[in-house]
Amino acid sequence: MTDWLATCRAAVADVQGVLVDLPTRVEREPVVGTGEGGDETTVVDAEVERVVIALLDDRLDDYTLVSEEIGEVVKGSGRPWLVLDPVDGSLNAKRGVPHFCLSLAVADGQRMKDVNFGYLYDFGTGEEWTARRGEGAWLDGAPLGAVRPKDEIELLAFEATLTSSIAEKASNVVGLAHRLRVMGSLALALCNLAAGRIDGVCSLKGARSVDIAAAQLLVREVGLAIDLFEHPPFEDAPLDLEPRSRVVAAANDELCARLAAALALS
Repeated sequence: MTDWLATCRAAVADVQGVLVDLPTRVEREPVVGTGEGGDETTVVDAEVERVVIALLDDRLDDYTLVSEEIGEVVKGSGRPWLVLDPVDGSLNAKRGVPHFCLSLAVADGQRMKDVNFGYLYDFGTGEEWTARRGEGAWLDGAPLGAVRPKDEIELLAFEATLTSSIAEKASNVVGLAHRLRVMGSLALALCNLAAGRIDGVCSLKGARSVDIAAAQLLVREVGLAIDLFEHPPFEDAPLDLEPRSRVVAAANDELCARLAAALALS
């Protein structure tokens, strides 16, 4: 049986080597193509994905990999399903802003409900976030869940967004959220929600499984609410690269519904 935690930690070590070799935006930000997820692929995106896939290929005989840059790769039997975002927070990573992560989800099927292990590593803080389906979620090995988000939203994270999108949607959450944060990583925003550090998360463009598959498991394991409100139900969302819906997450279903309604306003 694969030791997924050890595998992910080995991947982190390899990525750290890439970041040392590409120390500044001069080395990191040149565009080398367009990823299967639709975004520009920079040098740092490509190199991080390359070393992680090389490690997975060396350790595993069978898998289906869905990754932001390369798309879908099938090896052997095609099981389990792996959902990889080599760099969530790519713009932060290429500019040297220390808030981006490696995200890997492991699933025994092709839907969000099938994710059984989630791993994220924040290269800014050095924090390690993990979750196992039906067992719980952890930050650096300590159980999450004792500190929950507030039932009234003091801090709301807007992610996957442009200045124009913030200008369009910020007024819609007046009276619902006291303050906004735009930190640049949807996956880490969901992790911080699971830790009770923020009280809600909204993506202002469609979220793909690579963005949320690992982090959503933390959110759900600590009993919080998350929804792809434009393409429900959340549990049946395919593990692929299609951005079918914006995502909202908060302490409970009622707050999620209010966030979704706010985003739906023109």
